[in-house]
Amino acid sequence: MLYSAFIFGLISSLHCIGMCGPIALMIPVDRTNPAKKVTQIITYHIGRLSAYATIGLIFGLVGKGFFLAGIQQRLSIFIGIAMIITIVTPERVLANYNFSKPVYRLISKIKSSLGKQFKNKSYQSLFTIGLLNGFLPCGMVYVALFGAIAMQSVPFGVLYMLLFGIGTIPMMSSVIFFNSIMTVRFRNKVQKVIPYVGVIIGVLFILRGLGLGIPYISPANMSLFVQDTPNCH
Repeated sequence: MLYSAFIFGLISSLHCIGMCGPIALMIPVDRTNPAKKVTQIITYHIGRLSAYATIGLIFGLVGKGFFLAGIQQRLSIFIGIAMIITIVTPERVLANYNFSKPVYRLISKIKSSLGKQFKNKSYQSLFTIGLLNGFLPCGMVYVALFGAIAMQSVPFGVLYMLLFGIGTIPMMSSVIFFNSIMTVRFRNKVQKVIPYVGVIIGVLFILRGLGLGIPYISPANMSLFVQDTPNCH
């Protein structure tokens, strides 16, 4: 299931352009030195990936708790359904439910700290901008977090979020290098693909939970559970 994280990150990055694109365009990179500009952008992305890895660690622990509780199969099905519902629900409907409200003050502090970093062109500031950017609320990140939980493992939860973040890098970097080609029309066309990819990933998680015996996609029920005694023939 890890490959789905990268694919979803790659496709959903056009949504990220709309949300985080203005931040990417504002980062204080050297516009006259291409080599330095590349290293600065890489530093920014390392900051974002660090944030995603931290989030993956936290939600990987949550997933591990479900694994130890022995509800792996049902969790995978629930995660798949939650992904699909989140993807197909119109944004105007989701906007009525402010999921970030409980941590609104923290988010406000993050935004405030983010604004201060734009005044400094050091690599530390670029890393911090990426780090804080990664912690800002994002619908696509919320969907990816479902996948991190479904991994039911701390290392795989971290890896899932890292792969999701890596998938967003090409488009996010293109915004800085070739922002002129990222027209509204182009973004709108690719935006239409995002729901289909999200639904496919959700279906994969459901199939995984059903244990239909399909190699790599839906392993048999027996292999989904930790057993006290080996299943030998």
